[in-house]
Amino acid sequence: MWKQIGKATAIAGSLDITAASIQAYLSSSVTPDRLLRYIASGLFGADAYSGGIEYMAIGLFVHFLIVFACAVTYFFTYPTIRFLHISSWLSSFLVALAAWIITTRVIIPVSQIQPAPFNATKVLIAIAILYGCIGLPITLIANKYYTRKRITR
Repeated sequence: MWKQIGKATAIAGSLDITAASIQAYLSSSVTPDRLLRYIASGLFGADAYSGGIEYMAIGLFVHFLIVFACAVTYFFTYPTIRFLHISSWLSSFLVALAAWIITTRVIIPVSQIQPAPFNATKVLIAIAILYGCIGLPITLIANKYYTRKRITR
């Protein structure tokens, strides 16, 4: 199972950071290095913006750590929550919504990042990115893993 969690994390994390970088650049001219420093600023505050490449690496690590937590949570809850078996599309939305809620309502408030004002359009774009880049890869890989596991029993 851990190999599949790693695969889901690598795919979802790569897709999400790519989509977030594109979206940030197109909407605000924020470059990928600035986006990674923004993530690292949750731990280090403003120092992340003036530091070296190590802050970008930490930002990327934190990003993948959050995606890993999403994947682990889904893989471990899937066998016990039958509702998740109904539809990968619906489960993907739930993963995306949970990731957005935890990031914006738990992680950001306890970090050194200043929360942005609520903007419904930005929220919908963020959830759409999370849906396609995190929710779908994690749920599809988990569903495939558990389907194969049932078949081989």
